[in-house]
Amino acid sequence: MTDHTAHNPDRHNSDNPDNPELDQTDADLADKDMLDTDDAFTRSVDSADTDSARPDSPVQATAGRTQPSSASNLQQLAAAVLAPLGYELLEVQVQNPGKRPTVVVRIDRHDEQPVSIEDLAKASRAVGAEYDRSDPITGEYRLELESPGAKRPLLRLRHFERMLGLKARVRGDGHSFTGPIVSSGENTVTFGTPDGEVTLKIGQFQANLAEFPTEHR
Repeated sequence: MTDHTAHNPDRHNSDNPDNPELDQTDADLADKDMLDTDDAFTRSVDSADTDSARPDSPVQATAGRTQPSSASNLQQLAAAVLAPLGYELLEVQVQNPGKRPTVVVRIDRHDEQPVSIEDLAKASRAVGAEYDRSDPITGEYRLELESPGAKRPLLRLRHFERMLGLKARVRGDGHSFTGPIVSSGENTVTFGTPDGEVTLKIGQFQANLAEFPTEHR
């Protein structure tokens, strides 16, 4: 059986996706009508049948009977089915790969609106069906769809433009620091550091949001 559950993976599960319980920290940061915390939709894959996913209903899913797969392959498969639905793939992570892996797929909306539970359910059905079809993972696994969250990856220029003024954690190109996003250029981003401003070229470093915005961006 597959239990579809909306939850914050860094906190606790909620049995009611329409009224997720937030701890005090989340409540201070997030509007309850906007799912910009680390909301997730999970899909445990351990059977041979497939059914449509609903946020409030357990369904059957297809077992993984597959060859080992890299995260890049999983990203390509997920991105191909998410883009036509209006979703941007931010990242795919394979957690606990030595046992029963969890495949975490983090998405955003192309129209930059908040990601809802319905969005996560829709994306979960699409990604789950594609993984069922292509069999990219060996054995049983858990599929988890997440909204961008407080540590969202910053991958392209528009991501940095949306988060101007907020802090980002930056690694690569000889740098490792956490500092505010000061400005953006044609293909560059400037950050503030204790030693002064640093300008880096997109694609030559990795960055994640390090400060949750007080309202949706």
